[in-house]
Amino acid sequence: MEGGGRPSAAQAVLLVASTALTALVYSVYRQKARVARGLEGARRVRLDGDLRAVLLEAPGRCVPYAVIEGVVRSVKETLSSQFVENCKGVVQRLTLQEHKMVWNRTTHLWNDYEKIIHQRTNTTPFDLVPQEEGTGVTVRVMKPLDAAELSLETVYEKFHPSVQSFTDVIGHYISGERPKGIQETEQMLKVGTALTGVGELVLDNTMIKLQPPKQGMPYYLSSVDFHTLLQKQESNVRFWKILTVIFGFATCAVLFFVLRKQYRHHRERRHLKQMQDEFRQAQERLMHEMNAEGGETLKNACVVCLSNTKSCVFLECGHVCSCSECYQALPEPKRCPICRQAISRVVPLYNS
Repeated sequence: MEGGGRPSAAQAVLLVASTALTALVYSVYRQKARVARGLEGARRVRLDGDLRAVLLEAPGRCVPYAVIEGVVRSVKETLSSQFVENCKGVVQRLTLQEHKMVWNRTTHLWNDYEKIIHQRTNTTPFDLVPQEEGTGVTVRVMKPLDAAELSLETVYEKFHPSVQSFTDVIGHYISGERPKGIQETEQMLKVGTALTGVGELVLDNTMIKLQPPKQGMPYYLSSVDFHTLLQKQESNVRFWKILTVIFGFATCAVLFFVLRKQYRHHRERRHLKQMQDEFRQAQERLMHEMNAEGGETLKNACVVCLSNTKSCVFLECGHVCSCSECYQALPEPKRCPICRQAISRVVPLYNS
């Protein structure tokens, strides 16, 4: 603790940092909990002939947050895989990722480093249709790339190792970067994939659309069923809840430590003030007693200890100022405390 009982700079920084981290983790937890509650309260609708009637009865022909399950079907032409034959889909993502080793000057170790150097995503309009044929009901999926979770299947993956000469290896060691190679990946949302969509379901003229919700809730296009998706979100909420509790306890511990320090400092100051008051009272009582005795005691008191009576005559100066105990305690060579003249001999003083 610094003067005045204030926390030190390190303690203040630690308390502010722990409080800020707790607040940040708690805000993430609240957001995750809100998402999980919204997902749990989402209206589940079936992709069948009654869907249009449900939307007609809904306010504004819209269900703000709905869950619907169906199978992916392309509206127009499909996207063909560049590497796999007879693999067709409606969303295609091509990625080139660089892998290399980077020298860490702090830890003196080589660390793996990955960087996406190129990524392209192609889409084509697609619908969700029932698994049973013949119902004639389809849901157009809008803005699939805006989904918080878009389940893409990896259909092709190949790693191209870099070819290096001896001079390249030397240069890489000097520069601190060692290329490992390029990984080429193709991901697709294939036609016929069972998809769980969570978003705003709206009837626009004759077309039923599934689009990102307007209340700030996440948009899902997941290949898992709704129950699994909900369990995943609840597990995420539990993780952030535990993290919030841990950071909360850490913040409380820091606060308790700081308050305990302040309390101990306050108690020490109060004890010191009490001792000062007692000493001042003792001084005042002593002065009162000495004044009551007419000052005679103070006049005859030893100038060194102020408690014993003067009992020595110092020669050759002739001063009477000290008791015999204080005379014995004077450093060699002994000098008169009044005039600093050397003391050649001492004559005892007898008061009758």
